[in-house]
Amino acid sequence: MDALLTALADPARWRLVSLLAERPRSVGVLAQLAEARQPQTTKHLQTLERAGVVTSERTGQRRVYALRPGPLRDLAAALTRLADTAEQGPEGGGPLATYARHALSLDAERLAAQQPGWADGRSFRFRRSLVGSPELVWRHLSEAALLARWWTPDDLRVSELVFEARVGGRIVQEYRDAEDADGSDLVAGRAEGVVEDVRPGERLAYRLSPLLPGGGPAFTAHVEYDLRPTEGDAGTDLDVHFRITDSTVDSADFIAGIEIGFGQSLDTLAAVIAADPHGIDTRSTK
Repeated sequence: MDALLTALADPARWRLVSLLAERPRSVGVLAQLAEARQPQTTKHLQTLERAGVVTSERTGQRRVYALRPGPLRDLAAALTRLADTAEQGPEGGGPLATYARHALSLDAERLAAQQPGWADGRSFRFRRSLVGSPELVWRHLSEAALLARWWTPDDLRVSELVFEARVGGRIVQEYRDAEDADGSDLVAGRAEGVVEDVRPGERLAYRLSPLLPGGGPAFTAHVEYDLRPTEGDAGTDLDVHFRITDSTVDSADFIAGIEIGFGQSLDTLAAVIAADPHGIDTRSTK
């Protein structure tokens, strides 16, 4: 496949392949149609033949080349598989679709971020019905080892986490690319904050500020979790209110990812609890 891709990457050779797709032709005729010198055309054809995309035979004084469709069909199938992989997910809602949605959000937020305070008062609400009890959900919201299992978007992992579940307690959240196994890539993000309200099994509130590359806060997020037992079963209804203050002009890129990223995190929380609804396995998976 590599040899085929290399051979087809040259525009002159691609032109020859296009001509041979119409019918087999001799070197001399191909050189005329391609408006190229015959020795140069011969070299290109030899490269294509080594790559397996054309074949040739001598007829009298001429050498005639013909296209081999099989390798092109194999390449087309491989490209189709790549496209299908990129679009995988329910109704095309895979990583590529998420990337496109985020790009649209980035454009809109960057356009809106003209002065400090531009996003103050913006809020997001999230609701999830979870299969675990309020006590179990509370543990996943307040214990660092359990938080680390879900508290990032899908393509990231927690690399440092401090969460002191008491009023005035310190919060530090650092995350990296999920595939950055050795930590050699740049940190994807870091946030610092403080816990403001703690009512075990019922309510948790904190403020958290993502940090800009220079170290200053991008904005302040005021996050409130309210838990209540699901009526009629042993589950939990979780309501989350995410409100922004102190927004800087440079916060646009952070704010653009809130709805998608925080939503993905809560979806992961739901999946983690569903996999262990009784809280037996508390090992970190990220």
